[in-house]
Amino acid sequence: MNNSANTGIISGENHLSLVDLALNSRKAASKLASLGVTQGERIALLLRNDFCFFEATQGAALLGASTVPLNWHLTPDEIAYILRDCNARVLIVHLDLFPPAVQAITQAIGLNVIVAKTPKAILDAYRINTQFDMPSGFPEWQSAITDSTPWETAPVPIIGPMFYTSGTTGTPKGVQRSGNVPTDVAIAAQKRTLSAYGLDLKPESPAPRSIMTGPLYHSAPNAYGMNVIRSGGLLVLQARFDAADCLKLIEQYSITHLHMVPTMFVRLLALPKRVRQQYKLSSLRCVVHGSAPCAPEIKKQMIDWWGPVICEYYAMTETGIISNSNSAQWLAYPGTVGCAALGIEIRIHDDADNQLPAGVPGEISIRSATTNLVSYHRAEAKTSSLRRNGFLYTGDIGYLNTEGFLFISDRKTDMIISGGVNIYPAEIEAVILQLSGIKDVAVFGMPDVEMGECVVAVIEREDENLTDSDILIFLRTRLASYKLPRKIIFSMPILREDSGKIKKRLLRDNLLARNGITQ
Repeated sequence: MNNSANTGIISGENHLSLVDLALNSRKAASKLASLGVTQGERIALLLRNDFCFFEATQGAALLGASTVPLNWHLTPDEIAYILRDCNARVLIVHLDLFPPAVQAITQAIGLNVIVAKTPKAILDAYRINTQFDMPSGFPEWQSAITDSTPWETAPVPIIGPMFYTSGTTGTPKGVQRSGNVPTDVAIAAQKRTLSAYGLDLKPESPAPRSIMTGPLYHSAPNAYGMNVIRSGGLLVLQARFDAADCLKLIEQYSITHLHMVPTMFVRLLALPKRVRQQYKLSSLRCVVHGSAPCAPEIKKQMIDWWGPVICEYYAMTETGIISNSNSAQWLAYPGTVGCAALGIEIRIHDDADNQLPAGVPGEISIRSATTNLVSYHRAEAKTSSLRRNGFLYTGDIGYLNTEGFLFISDRKTDMIISGGVNIYPAEIEAVILQLSGIKDVAVFGMPDVEMGECVVAVIEREDENLTDSDILIFLRTRLASYKLPRKIIFSMPILREDSGKIKKRLLRDNLLARNGITQ
C-alpha cells in the first residue's frame, strides 16, 4: 500500500489534497466570476478525468452555476450544438481536445474559454504523442486560478450538473434538476444515492478509497466520484480503464470501493489466471455496477472471485437511483436489479396506465419526492411526456416479483447500451439518410460479449455500388466514434408496421436466428 496520500485525488504521480482542492476551487470560483458567471449560468467542461474537473465543478457550485460535462468523443458539430443549446458562459477544455475546429466554434459563439494542459498520465494512457502548443488568446487553467484571489462570498444554492442525453428524436436534451429542492427532499435523495453506492458509511468508519474507472462526463461516475471526495476519501483517477492496472491500483492503495460497468468485469475476467491471482484484493468492501445489463454468468464469476462485495443499482440520468441489490439478494433472485431504493415507489403499468400485478411485465414507472423536480432543458413537451398520474415513466419494460424485486425484461424502445453508454438509433439513422444513394435504414443493438451491445445498421440502397466503407467514411466526420455501426447489412429487407414504424425487434430476431451476429 502506498501511504503517501490517504485522502484527496491522485492522478499518475501527482496528488491533490482535499485542502488544496478546496482552495483551488475557491480560486476557480473567482476566475469564473470575473468572466461574468453568476448563479444559474452554465459552465461547459470538455475535460478528461483530471484535477481541473473537480476544481471547476466545485468552483461553479460556489457561484450557484451548473456544469455541463461534455462527452469528448463527440464531433465538433455535436459539441457546438450542446454549447449553443445550454447557452454556456464558459468552456473549460483540455488542450488535446481543443483542435482548430473546436476553437473556431467557440469564437463563432463568442464563448469564454480556459484551456487546461493535458497531464502526461492522460497523454500516455491514450498513446497521444503529438506535441500541443497553447493557442494564443486563451488563458491557461492552472495559471488562471493561481493568479486569482480565493472566493469569499457565502455559497449559494447548488443546482447540480446538467447532463445531455439523446432522445428518440435523436436530438440531445439536457437533463436538469430543479435548484429549489426542499432540504428534507435533498437529504433523502442523497441518502438514497450513498446507500446504492455503498458510501453510506458510519461516522466511525474509515473514509472510502476508490478508483475512478469511468469518464466523469457520464452522470453515474460523476456522482460517484464527487461523493467519494465529499466523504473525505481518496480517489485515484485511472486515465483510461485497464483491467490489469486496476488490480494493481486496488492493492497499491488498499481500495475499498469501486464503481464499474459490466464491460469492465468482462475485461477483468479475460485476464490470464496468473495475472488475476497476482494481486491482493481483500481491501474491497463494495463494488457497485450499473449503467447496463450484466450477463448472469459474468456476475456469478465476479462474486466467486471477489466475494459478496458486488452490488448493483438501476438508475436513469433523469431519476437518479431507482433500485439496488447486494450479492446475497442477487444470488437469491438471479437477474434482479434489486428492490426499490429508499423513498422510491415502483409500479408496473400497461399501455392504458393500469397497474399490473406481480410477475406481469409492463412499463417501469416510479414515484418519489423528486419525480417532479427534473426537466429537459428547453423541451417542455418531452418533459411532460415523462410523467403521467404522478409517476415518471422510464420507458423500460420489466416486472416485480411477489417479494418486490425488480427484473428488467426489455429496455427503452430502440436505445442501445454499449459499454455502459446510451446510444440512440434515431440520431444515427438521420445522418445515414443524408448520404446520397440510401433508400431506408434501421439501426439497432445486437448482443456483444465485451460491450453488452454493438450498433448494427440494416440498409436498403438505391445505389448498389455503395459499400459499408463508403458509409463509415461519411459517418466518421458526423458522428462520435462510439456511435458508428460495428456491422452494416445490405442483405435484409426493412419491414415496417402499417403505422410506418420499423419492426426492429423482428429484424434483430431474424439476425440472431440466422447467426448473422452471435453472442
